[in-house]
Amino acid sequence: MKFSCSVVIDRPLDEVVDLFKDASKLGEYQEGFVKKELISGREGEEGAVAKMYYKQGKREMVITETILRNYLPHEFLGSYHHEHMDNTMRCNFKALSRNQTQYDSHIEYTAFRGFLPRLISTLFPSVFKKQVQRWLDNFKAYAES
Repeated sequence: MKFSCSVVIDRPLDEVVDLFKDASKLGEYQEGFVKKELISGREGEEGAVAKMYYKQGKREMVITETILRNYLPHEFLGSYHHEHMDNTMRCNFKALSRNQTQYDSHIEYTAFRGFLPRLISTLFPSVFKKQVQRWLDNFKAYAES
């Protein structure tokens, strides 16, 4: 399953990318984010592996991020593994003007494991796109505040 989401942020490219790179700010725009813990490599560099912890109600979720490519300020590519699914995320940033930046996120789910994740991805694929778009919209609101 592949999809893309986009948002235009009323801030300069360098400010938007600085906020994107700052893992300590993830909780400002990703609901349930608890912490990000570097496992190997150097923070933000290709090959770095980190665990990302989320809490949704009583459930806890751990996602393993591997940075595949970091060409910021223009492109970032990461691989994300969870016990029920795998996906890649490519983020592109483009200055539209001195004070406006377009942020595009391209997602490709490569595996769903378990009955419920497979069922949701088949019957309700828009759930995944809505989540990503909500995080982009939240990021926009945070960046512009």
